[in-house]
Amino acid sequence: MAISLTERAVTRIQELRLKRQTPEAFFRVGVRGGGCSGLAYFVDFAQAQDAKDKVFEFSANDATVKVLIDRKSYLFLNGTEIDWKAELMKTGFEFHNPLAGKSCSCGESFST
Repeated sequence: MAISLTERAVTRIQELRLKRQTPEAFFRVGVRGGGCSGLAYFVDFAQAQDAKDKVFEFSANDATVKVLIDRKSYLFLNGTEIDWKAELMKTGFEFHNPLAGKSCSCGESFST
């Protein structure tokens, strides 16, 4: 298994990279201890990949995004789909993680 990004997520990442004036930046996804359920998702931009990163590439709407995940985070993210939602009450990246046994109501943290 691997991770996947929806077309909406790829498009939004490209928009953010252009807004930041870093069109070649990598999109880093990971997991840290914290949040109301024990583990919290995080996203960031990186200018370079680390030697032990898993790298995934996605294309949509004339944009190509490379996603970096450190090995430890990948253990918790394997099989996850990342989507972008823009709704009245919540806007942001949404993680659909099959390994999450329980998640909080905000969707920003989980436990296995």
